[in-house]
Amino acid sequence: MESTATTVSPRRCAALLTGLLVLLIPASSAPARTWHVSQKELPQIDSGEQVRTIAEAVSRVEAGDTIVIHGGIYRERVQIDKSGTKDKPITLRAAQGEYVVLTGADHLTDWAAVPGEDHVYVTDWPHRFITWNERNTHPHDEFHRLIGRCEQVFINAYPMRQVLERDKLARGTFFVDLDAKTLYVCPADDGDLTNSRTTVEASVRDRILSIKGDYVNIKGLRFRYAANRAQQGAVEFDGDSLTVTDCVFEYTNSSGAEFGGDDITVRNCTFQHNGQLGFGASRCHRLHLTGCVCRNNNTKGFNRGWEAGGNKICLARGVVLEHSTFVENRGNGIWFDIGNEDCVVRNCLIANNEDAGLFYEISYGLHAHDNVIIANGLADSPGAWGAAAGISLSSSPGCTVERNLLLGNKEGFNFREQTRSTPNIDGDSEPVWNHDQTVRNNVFAFNRDAQVWGWFDIADERHWPGAMQGSREAAEALSLERLNLTLANNLYCPGPGQGLFHWGVTWKKHKKYTNLDDIREELAMAQGSETASFGVRDYAALDLRVPADSPALRLECYPRGAVPGVQLGILP
Repeated sequence: MESTATTVSPRRCAALLTGLLVLLIPASSAPARTWHVSQKELPQIDSGEQVRTIAEAVSRVEAGDTIVIHGGIYRERVQIDKSGTKDKPITLRAAQGEYVVLTGADHLTDWAAVPGEDHVYVTDWPHRFITWNERNTHPHDEFHRLIGRCEQVFINAYPMRQVLERDKLARGTFFVDLDAKTLYVCPADDGDLTNSRTTVEASVRDRILSIKGDYVNIKGLRFRYAANRAQQGAVEFDGDSLTVTDCVFEYTNSSGAEFGGDDITVRNCTFQHNGQLGFGASRCHRLHLTGCVCRNNNTKGFNRGWEAGGNKICLARGVVLEHSTFVENRGNGIWFDIGNEDCVVRNCLIANNEDAGLFYEISYGLHAHDNVIIANGLADSPGAWGAAAGISLSSSPGCTVERNLLLGNKEGFNFREQTRSTPNIDGDSEPVWNHDQTVRNNVFAFNRDAQVWGWFDIADERHWPGAMQGSREAAEALSLERLNLTLANNLYCPGPGQGLFHWGVTWKKHKKYTNLDDIREELAMAQGSETASFGVRDYAALDLRVPADSPALRLECYPRGAVPGVQLGILP
């Protein structure tokens, strides 16, 4: 029988073998690329690597690529849906040494003078940001009728004040007629807006950047002037494992940034001069914020009892705020609210915030340690009882507060208690109250109303020992002994006329304690604590170095590690 075997040449055999190897061995990934964004031509950059807008660069980017943004003001809205990987993140950064601004505002140039009126100018305005209620505000209530609007106008980078009626226009104000789709402006200096030398910008985008993908890094960018509504960040970080470095979030209508992804790291960023919050965060587990500044937020005056101030964090687990500065916010400096778990605030300067420095509310397991907390809560905001201390634990069990300097606040530390419940991260709702708290080795000095105050506004008398309660039934149900509130080994130094220890709200059973012996005898608190002088090198200059014989050192009440903007240590 004739053979049917086919003879294969050596060259053909080698080709087949090579093809088989190609199928078996994974193809190497394409090399990472760098895209350059510039509004003008960059002669030194290959034309195939330069684009004119950030959005175009984002449309081309792949894992491992870098987008370098060159100096300029970029008036666009950008969304990043693509993801990098742990080893090949997508990077979006400013070119070295160049000033890069991403803005939600456009430059308005088509102005006409209003006939018969001095220094009033008009232009078209097709924008409407809040459409789901007749007031075009959020929240939709009388208090926020003006505050809750989103429009912003800036002349030569100075903000204008909004009015809600055409006949209320005056110097330095603007009015938006939504029905007529018209914007009226009256410059503060009676300037001529038809003159090209005057720069008028108005916020026309409610969001500047949104990151939905994972493993994206951004660095060195400045964000400003978004027309975002309350509770919405001008920049949205919804992806996981993001890194944000050396960025500035400022002058937005509401929150500078919003964090919603897991494992986000924020380094050396600034959140300042925003209308409602420096930043907001929700379900952002293991958010890590370090070396940051959060200052002068809530410039529009949103309701502080609702959501306003430096920041607000909800339903997040394992958040760490460290080595950062929270100062001069119009509300709380740091606010954890609703179901947070196992969060840490350490080695921070928290100062001159108008309400509480650190407010931990209906949450669990805070560890606040080695912070310097000065001059908070002195605004006397209406309704802020128990929320105007250096640190306030509001119906939040399982917390530890240690080695903090709490100096010159309205109150140094307090418990705030109402009948409360909270949703938790897993979706259930449950009652929550102060119990199993440890407050140890802190310095409480020069706090105006009290060094420690227990604000318990509840129907029962759980915050009193059983022997001090009015009825046997209440004592058997819950008493101070069962709450396990430990205040021990602290140093107290009230100034002249300042309270030491107050227990109970002023409109119910309330007692002022003027010495530690009475506190120990009646409340079984203050074990190992002392009342003594606390002297520092220069309080006003934040030179808080202490003599070697300071009782704060002996009681181990002094912070460990560095705190930004503060000199700590032992005087020579």
